[in-house]
Amino acid sequence: MLIKSQDNGFIHPASSEITPQRVYAGRRNLMKLMATGAAGAAMASWAAREAFAQTEKPGKLATLPGAKSAVSGATLMEKVTEYKDASTYNNFYEFGTDKADPAKNAHTLQPRPWTVEIEGMVKKPGKYTQEDQLKLSAQEERIYRLRCVEGWSMVIPWVGYSMSELIKKVEPTGSAKYVEFISQADPKTMPFVGSRVLDWPYVEGLRLDEANHPLTLLTFGMYGEVLPNQNGAPVRLVVPWKYGFKSGKSIVKIRFTDKEPRTAWNKAASQEYGFYSNVNPSVDHPRWSQAAERRIGEDGLFAKKRKTLMFNGYEAQVASLYTGMDLKKNF
Repeated sequence: MLIKSQDNGFIHPASSEITPQRVYAGRRNLMKLMATGAAGAAMASWAAREAFAQTEKPGKLATLPGAKSAVSGATLMEKVTEYKDASTYNNFYEFGTDKADPAKNAHTLQPRPWTVEIEGMVKKPGKYTQEDQLKLSAQEERIYRLRCVEGWSMVIPWVGYSMSELIKKVEPTGSAKYVEFISQADPKTMPFVGSRVLDWPYVEGLRLDEANHPLTLLTFGMYGEVLPNQNGAPVRLVVPWKYGFKSGKSIVKIRFTDKEPRTAWNKAASQEYGFYSNVNPSVDHPRWSQAAERRIGEDGLFAKKRKTLMFNGYEAQVASLYTGMDLKKNF
């Protein structure tokens, strides 16, 4: 029987429904719990740099250290999706439109070296290398739901830190209202860039207050390991209360602006993909219902779907961001 937690409104399953630790640990090395405070942050940054510096065999990812998140409501006690499912069933159109294409084709992506440029309405613009990004804060593990607009979902242990840490460091000006995230668009390493499916590069955006919310995660890993290419290596966004396409992958530029960014899917089909794209079961996609979903790797094709939760189950944490808004009009 599912029991609602009194402290954060999340649904916690019985212990029998949670993936046993020995199974989870068998897929990867469990992240070392780091001490809190400055010493813990320093250790995490050092260990993360060491992980990136390791020479690995092809297909083997370095273990990425981190601590369990201290952010209220950041970790779900739900059965975690198997790594093999989360890393082989993906939307990443730069590598193909079929769900299996990214895992087959993303080996051509070159995630090292990598630089993310910060520009626009900030007091401290600049370019950040992987090492610079990892120095910003101690890594955390957060188990989030990922909900796709096509009606499927996953539960993934992400590794990263709050986007607010970066925002605080670059100091947006008073005029900044939005944050634009621009993905890599290299036809040499991304074979489907140049296709007519989307207007490249892939662009996503958030309001500044959404980007600043503690649940918005700048992500470098999953399942305790560095992000696989097909999941958005080396750095991606995770916004757990929105549909998955809002979480841009392989980010190369973050721009602060006073204008709402024109995002990739909104430009491609504005009647189907609104700027906000919050998970709202009462707003159907024009071609299918969003009222129910199927958890990848858990249910058979004809198994009963589960009810879609408002804001993907994070209503208690994020609903206040949209007070007074018509969430059917601003979909």
